[in-house]
Amino acid sequence: MRVLFLLCSVVCLSALVADAFVSVRTTASSSTQNTRLFSTEEKAAPIVTGEELEIMLTEWDQPLVVDAYATWCGPCLLMAPEFESAAQELKGKVRFVKLDTDKEEAMAARLSIMGLPTLLFLDQFASEEKEEEGGDGGAKAVLKGRIEGALRKENIVDFCQHYFFDGPAPELF
Repeated sequence: MRVLFLLCSVVCLSALVADAFVSVRTTASSSTQNTRLFSTEEKAAPIVTGEELEIMLTEWDQPLVVDAYATWCGPCLLMAPEFESAAQELKGKVRFVKLDTDKEEAMAARLSIMGLPTLLFLDQFASEEKEEEGGDGGAKAVLKGRIEGALRKENIVDFCQHYFFDGPAPELF
């Protein structure tokens, strides 16, 4: 009986806490409105599955930066807002995506992700033969750069400028 009461109390308390985190009542002048704590707007750097990344690697319109991360990784969590901010700044020029290595273990293994976070700077492979033939033959990716460890927004943007737009080599220190 005591265990059942304790279990019911935990379930009820969990429901109340969840409701408290989902929305907050705010007062704006004379009206009251609901405001969501977590934004539902589209991210500049969305989370993708391994299958979605495979498709991106065959359909090119912009260079691609992949952030291989894990939800338990401290440096990954610290870099997440920096990565999103860099994605906002370069929106329309470079695509940014995030790959959860815990959920997409097979893709992480194929990409040889050994440390977290890992940034992959990928661009479309263009051979002279392909251009002469005029055929597409399925776009392929070329790895322009790979960096393990958390970076600041400025460094991410600098690396994008260097790898994709012939900018100067960035200095990290």
